[in-house]
Amino acid sequence: MRRTSIGLLVVLALLGGGAGYLLDHVLTATGRVTFTPSLLLPLLLLLIGAASFAVAWPVRASVRSGIRIDPFRATRAVTLARASSLLGAIMAGVGAGLLVFLLSRPIDPPVGSTVAMLALIGSAIVLVVAALIAEQFCTLPKDPDDSEPRDRADDPGPAELGGGH
Repeated sequence: MRRTSIGLLVVLALLGGGAGYLLDHVLTATGRVTFTPSLLLPLLLLLIGAASFAVAWPVRASVRSGIRIDPFRATRAVTLARASSLLGAIMAGVGAGLLVFLLSRPIDPPVGSTVAMLALIGSAIVLVVAALIAEQFCTLPKDPDDSEPRDRADDPGPAELGGGH
């Protein structure tokens, strides 16, 4: 399994930024108030990052101690980490798009809205970093059996080595 690409995270953040900006633009154009995320959303993103980190920590501990770990457990942990990093990138982009729209208006933005968007961006970045670290924790060492050739037809058997009378 390949690691999450930084390029993919940047593209998702840019798409999220465009969606956030467009959302506020459409809301304003239709005479509605701009969207301000709840202050619970950054807390939720931080909890997801902590959960991703907590699920990956036992995998890291097993790898470092040399204890064999169930590959499915590692796969579940890395899948959660990857999904968390993608979500974090999207949410950071949405928060940035909302903030750019808010700051581009001719009136001064409310302090509460600005703080909410900065908190969203900051917690989303923390989520991405925690998820990428958790993904790193789930890197398993190569199995020694993977370095051996799969086809043993060319290997000399005991009879060919002189021990099989």
